[in-house]
Amino acid sequence: MDKLLLSVIIGIVAGIIDVAPMIIQKLPKYSTIAAFVYFFFISIIIVNIDLPHIPWWLEGGLISFALMIPILIHVGHTDKKPLPIITVNTIVIGTLVGIAGYFLK
Repeated sequence: MDKLLLSVIIGIVAGIIDVAPMIIQKLPKYSTIAAFVYFFFISIIIVNIDLPHIPWWLEGGLISFALMIPILIHVGHTDKKPLPIITVNTIVIGTLVGIAGYFLK
């Protein structure tokens, strides 16, 4: 399977995993769409990048957390309550994306 197609499929699955609880909680649509788009594109980046001197199993969580920092700053400005949840979700899903990308390549 083509690496880009694989990363797109992983991105769709990761996006669905992240937004499913958001839909159940009836969070605003713009937040749900933003989370889906974030994990869709972050999956493409994670699967197609190779960071030197970083173990493969750590890349996904590290990249997703690093790219989430501006969003955390923006959200934390108005409400600090969801920051730990967003951070943990980002690291866990990013790590799972990295693992899936590694084993499915």
